[in-house]
Amino acid sequence: MAKKANSIIPIERIQQGIYLIRNQKVMLDRDLADLYGVKSIALRQQVKRNIGRFPPDFMYQLTDEEVSVLLSQNVIPSRRSLGGHNPYAFTEQGVAMLSSVLRSKRAVEVNIAIMRTFVKLRRILADNALLRKKIESMEKKYDEQFQQVFTILQLMVRQETKPKKPFGFHKKKG
Repeated sequence: MAKKANSIIPIERIQQGIYLIRNQKVMLDRDLADLYGVKSIALRQQVKRNIGRFPPDFMYQLTDEEVSVLLSQNVIPSRRSLGGHNPYAFTEQGVAMLSSVLRSKRAVEVNIAIMRTFVKLRRILADNALLRKKIESMEKKYDEQFQQVFTILQLMVRQETKPKKPFGFHKKKG
């Protein structure tokens, strides 16, 4: 019998920590540290010790403007909560690389849960894209069919240009 895969962290909790920044789905260092059960500073120190494993497409530091946006959206409670630096954002590949830097059993389990969440989100987005394409195809098909109906209706209501014969009894002149 296959063993049911249970996550130590609910998928909803992970999904709440995934943000769209610079057109990428990322997780912030503070949220990852919370999931891994370590302090943010400890996570950042491990990353800095292994900085060669985190190229810019795996991890980047947020700008002041990006932090302001996150503050306005209540993603970050206050600038003071950042500990004097702008947070780092980790892409899916960056999160995966964290498993090679953070070696605890919990870190491995959390990484598995996070990777499954990213995969689930990709599937949802792919399904939505497919649904959108189907709807657009249907709209195009029905637009063409309705256009034919509208053309016929226009022909039916178009008035004749030649004058109609008078209706009823008329007295002849003369």
